[in-house]
Amino acid sequence: MNAFQGQTFQMHQLINIKQVISITGLCRSTIYEMMDQDSPYYDPTFPKKVKITQNRIGWSAYEIHQWIESKLANRE
Repeated sequence: MNAFQGQTFQMHQLINIKQVISITGLCRSTIYEMMDQDSPYYDPTFPKKVKITQNRIGWSAYEIHQWIESKLANRE
């Protein structure tokens, strides 16, 4: 199953937080909680952010896709 069905993206494309929210169905705060090692929601498998400029971050569209695929493969 392709989590990006109906969406166009480049494998090496960097996407912003709004796109990550749209693709994953997670809210902004949950995404940041999943990246926070001190949070009970921390997920070490969630893709790391990429610092684009001093004030802008993004995520690899490919890594987000792979993360979703791994969640689907490991479901019970």
